[in-house]
Amino acid sequence: MTEKQINNPLHGIKLETMVTELVDELGWEGFAQRINLNCFKNNPSIKSSLKFLRRTPWARNKVEQLYISLLIEK
Repeated sequence: MTEKQINNPLHGIKLETMVTELVDELGWEGFAQRINLNCFKNNPSIKSSLKFLRRTPWARNKVEQLYISLLIEK
């Protein structure tokens, strides 16, 4: 029943991994410049950002798209 998702670059990547790698690559300030969300600008933390992103599908989608674009650049 488990199918491989060959065309899905995010398959198997946790949201926490994406946020952590983006913060490592861009820093919180760079992250907030690319995605203008308060969870990245005001007292940011991985935990608070994950909480917001898990409840807000449109914001999570923006983070996923940024993560994919950085994967393509590398």
